[in-house]
Amino acid sequence: MKVKVAVIQDSPAFFDKQACFAQVEKHLEQCALEHVELALFPESFIPGYPRGFDFGAVVGSRSDQGRELFRRYHAQCVDLQGPDRETLETLATKHGVFFVLGISERSSEHGSLFCSMVYVCPNNGVVGVHRKIKPTGTERLIWAEAGGGSLVSLATSFGRLGGLICWENYMPLARMSMYQKGVQIYLAPTADARDSWIQSMQHIAMEGRCFVLACNQYFTRSMYPEDLRTLLPESPELICRGGSVIVSPMGEIIAGPLFDKSGLLVAQIDLDDIVRAKLDFDPVGHYNRPDIFEFKVHGQPKTRNTDD
Repeated sequence: MKVKVAVIQDSPAFFDKQACFAQVEKHLEQCALEHVELALFPESFIPGYPRGFDFGAVVGSRSDQGRELFRRYHAQCVDLQGPDRETLETLATKHGVFFVLGISERSSEHGSLFCSMVYVCPNNGVVGVHRKIKPTGTERLIWAEAGGGSLVSLATSFGRLGGLICWENYMPLARMSMYQKGVQIYLAPTADARDSWIQSMQHIAMEGRCFVLACNQYFTRSMYPEDLRTLLPESPELICRGGSVIVSPMGEIIAGPLFDKSGLLVAQIDLDDIVRAKLDFDPVGHYNRPDIFEFKVHGQPKTRNTDD
């Protein structure tokens, strides 16, 4: 079965949720024109990945200015239990594109933030949410950790979806939790623009015998609001150069990598290539050794059928 997929590399309207929603719609319009069935946006596209900001925190001390900056960021994060959910679902239905969006999600239960990716189906709305199970480094200051229930996978009309965010992809057992669900299209939104990230995506594609869609932002210092630029006086002009890429189950790059500009990568993938790739390797099939190794993920949900 052939599926048309896209990854969107762009700079979000930082700290401005409504403007970010407008950007999402602009890209979905383009995806619809290209007859894309599945589109992936970068990590924390709404309201932007807060690269370079320390929120006034050092070990043993937090500043009032940093707390106010966090309040501003918090206010622009996405609440999936409120009107934001309806906005996302309306966009999917209006443009007929299944999309996966990186967000900073605000919990309506306790107000904590999570680095999440939300799966939005044109027919059934929000059908899944993955929250990052281990924020990296000082990301832990602003984003909470999720549990095994966040390791979601989805059965869609165009294949099985699942994935991890940024450096979660360097957690071997987290990757295995996706492989054991039979994920065919593996999604990896990120903020990592190094060449080694692309090599990692090729490795995951070969290891999981799956297609990998990896999506990053393109962002420069001048794209920050003027008042926020003053908080980053030593930041270089080029903050994130992108590197979005689409990789085949044999580790071959079939679109990208896209560097130093915004853009849309589109590819038609053939899910039969997964079967071809499994002739000689399958991490959860004939190349597995359950007689030696035992693997269990606590709390991981069953794969959801998005047509239910």
